Amino acid sequence: MNWILGFIGIGLLVIGLIGQAFEMRNIRLTTYRDEELASPNIFANKKNFKWYAIIGIGIVCWYAAERT
Repeated sequence: MNWILGFIGIGLLVIGLIGQAFEMRNIRLTTYRDEELASPNIFANKKNFKWYAIIGIGIVCWYAAERT
C-alpha cells in the first residue's frame, strides 16, 4: 500500500465532505427560510460540483493507494 497516496486520498475525501456540508448549509440558508424544508434539488446546485470533484479525486487516490 502506498501510504502517502492513501493519506492524500483520505484527506481529500474528508475535506470534500466537510466543505460540501458547509456549502449546502449556505445554499439552504440563502434560498429557503428557516421554517421551510430544503428541496431535494439542492444536491444539483452548481456550487456543489467542485466538492463532488474533490470527493471523487479522494476516492480515486484512496483506491489507487490500495492497489499499489
